Amino acid sequence: MGMSRLLPPCPSPSRSSLPIRLGLLLLCLITAQGCRTYATKTESVRSAWATGQPDLALKEFSNRVKSAGDGRDGVIWRLEEATALRAVGRFEESNRAFEQAEARMAEYANRARVRIGNEAMSAMTTPANLPYEGRSYDRIMAATYRALNSLALGRPNDARPALFKAYQYQQDAVAENARRIERAQAETTNSSHAATVQRTQSNPQFQRQVDNLYKPVAQLRPYAEYVNPFTVWLDGIFFLAQAQDFSDLERARKSLERTLSFAPDNPYVRADLDAANRRLQGGPPEAVTYVIFESGLSAIRQQVRIDIPIIFANVSYIGSAWPVLQTRGGNALTLAATTSGTRLNTATVASLDSVIARDFEDEKPAIITRTLVSTLAKGAAAFVANEAASQQDEGLGALVRLATLAYQASVNIADTRSWTTLPKEFQIARIPTPPDRQLQILEGNQPPVTVAIEDGLSQIVYVRSVGGNRPLHVIHSRLK
Repeated sequence: MGMSRLLPPCPSPSRSSLPIRLGLLLLCLITAQGCRTYATKTESVRSAWATGQPDLALKEFSNRVKSAGDGRDGVIWRLEEATALRAVGRFEESNRAFEQAEARMAEYANRARVRIGNEAMSAMTTPANLPYEGRSYDRIMAATYRALNSLALGRPNDARPALFKAYQYQQDAVAENARRIERAQAETTNSSHAATVQRTQSNPQFQRQVDNLYKPVAQLRPYAEYVNPFTVWLDGIFFLAQAQDFSDLERARKSLERTLSFAPDNPYVRADLDAANRRLQGGPPEAVTYVIFESGLSAIRQQVRIDIPIIFANVSYIGSAWPVLQTRGGNALTLAATTSGTRLNTATVASLDSVIARDFEDEKPAIITRTLVSTLAKGAAAFVANEAASQQDEGLGALVRLATLAYQASVNIADTRSWTTLPKEFQIARIPTPPDRQLQILEGNQPPVTVAIEDGLSQIVYVRSVGGNRPLHVIHSRLK
């Protein structure tokens, strides 16, 4: 934080200086406890994940799950743990963890009254003190991973309801965003500082600050509507391979058609759509192997502090903490897949950075409102406390000013909780299953990995890489 450097040297010990010395101690203690965001708390475990050590990351995530229990961070730690369990091949446990996280998120969604009370409380502390309820893309990806886990376990009948759930989550996302905007508006209306919030939002200086703060989000090219194209594509190929009737084939066609609207240059999605149309015309199923490449690390939330043009006389600290999106790593690499002399490169079907950016853009009005309401509430409380103390005694006034400075620094923390083990993007390739059932995959300068394709009409070879020449992690699943 560096805040202690702004304080004057301690005066020589005396009775009159004792309050100031106590205030300095209080400042140090509270500031030291209060400046850690979720992003800083997860630095070490994110490092383990990014360096290709999922076992080490899993151990830390599991410890955090035990510590968090059903508390405010329970959902986010459970999502991280479930992803790590999947990465080490413990698919059954991964699905249980995802189901627990989804159940908790559903519980939060149904507790509107509790949420309103918590948000009122957070105005005097920090939004990070609210329970992490999960975002729309969290729910969608949790159900998507459950479907993939079920396929890896050889249980396509369990993958079907998981994909139904993922589809429903995407439908719910539009309504959830509308509710989120309504809650933000209600927070402003119900706040005793509503007029000041509105004036601040209209202030040109503030508008420039916010525009500069969130300009990089547009560079992530948020999708025009709320959708995860990878989930939609997976839905398409699943119901194409597992079609039980005409309605399943029609569902596959619609899903693949929708995916193509988001990835118009992906030749494999177009080939899948052509295959669905052939099936609808009575054609036979095709022997095909899909390569899914989960590449890189998704954007996460970090904290930025800025001073906003809200001034209270005699208030020591008027800064505000804002969450921003920060990308990790450069562009995702592609994967080469070789069979019997044919070499194909994977092509992007979905950018999770774009999915996350869409969610962030939708949440931005609520972020701005909640941050302003919280800053005003804490600033007003500090003003009242400082004025009252200064009128009683100069030494007491100095102590209270230090205490309010420390308090505001400790609670002036942005909510940076986000699912950090998600990939940057999903890429795919579609390959006619070779007669020798041998597939070689290659990323960058790494040595090729040979995969033996099992018996079956349709297969999925799922490859995960966090980049940086880390080992490839391969999961083989039978689609049909």
